[in-house]
Amino acid sequence: MSVFKSVMWKRALNAGLMCQPKGTWGVHAVRRCSAPAVPVNRITALQAMDIWKRHFMERGVTEPEHSSQHIIAHLLGAKTIESVERGKLTELLSPEKTEQVWKLCTRRLSRMPVQYVIEEWDFRDLTLKMRPPVFIPRPETEELVDLVLADLERFPKPGGVVDAQRSFMEVGCGSGAISLSLLKSRPQLRAVAVDRSLDAVNLTRENALRLGLQDRLQVYHVDVMKDAETVLDLCGPVSTLVSNPPYLFSEDMKSLEPEILRFEDHAALDGGDDGLGVIKQILALAPQILSNHGRVYLEVDPRHPSVIRRWVELSVEGLQYVETHHDISGRPRFCILQKDESNEHLDMDLH
Repeated sequence: MSVFKSVMWKRALNAGLMCQPKGTWGVHAVRRCSAPAVPVNRITALQAMDIWKRHFMERGVTEPEHSSQHIIAHLLGAKTIESVERGKLTELLSPEKTEQVWKLCTRRLSRMPVQYVIEEWDFRDLTLKMRPPVFIPRPETEELVDLVLADLERFPKPGGVVDAQRSFMEVGCGSGAISLSLLKSRPQLRAVAVDRSLDAVNLTRENALRLGLQDRLQVYHVDVMKDAETVLDLCGPVSTLVSNPPYLFSEDMKSLEPEILRFEDHAALDGGDDGLGVIKQILALAPQILSNHGRVYLEVDPRHPSVIRRWVELSVEGLQYVETHHDISGRPRFCILQKDESNEHLDMDLH
């Protein structure tokens, strides 16, 4: 996990918010912001960073220094400002490059997240295309992928089913970060991913194609809340079901930063009154999706694990709560559950 990514999401970590919403974006948000005039004389990248850092600070933009650094590093062909050759930082920018700096920094001035401004973001060892309103993957979700990979290493043959050990399903794929990271890390895996957002489905497919992983990933435009039967028909038993679902409590949505409220998909964040709407649906379906001893991996709100454990014990036959894992900030963030031996005649309410 990079230092920059950790800093960028520090506020979300402290507030216990791991997701972000979809919203409107475009020229109107940018035009309402007053950008500094483009310099008449040529300036260096360092001077441009200083101008925009100060302007971001004056306008109340979060992480003003990191925002200006990351945008300008991107335009200079680097991931971070530290990796830019020192000479490039002190060279005079061309008029065209200066215009690019002003264009992208003006977008950030509208509170557009840096990930959307530069149209890409790193997730583990992948560089993914990003565009609003598709959910931006957080550093914590890298930890979710690590948990899945660790278990795949420890339990390579769940249920002894050859086909099942090579497949998994992701509910709510967003940009494809989780599925594509797992596929790249384990060449023997195949995956099915679903999302209620067509924007997310299209972006996942685009990222899969760019990374050469499209042959091992099937992506479908399906809403797990409305099309449960369709979800069940998409694939045979899988060994792993993974999701970073919407899990914010509805009442918490109003306290989100402008970067989230204006640009990200609210439906990818809002989990309902108790944050458990989609989570409960996933868990209700899990016994029919998983092979014997297959596992569910969820990223959730820190208030959820104990509630999920009790609800599963009372409401979901054939599924056992295994353990809770904490995130980098020490919050109970990830739930792991496991399917019991097969029950072919489960009669479940799919809502």
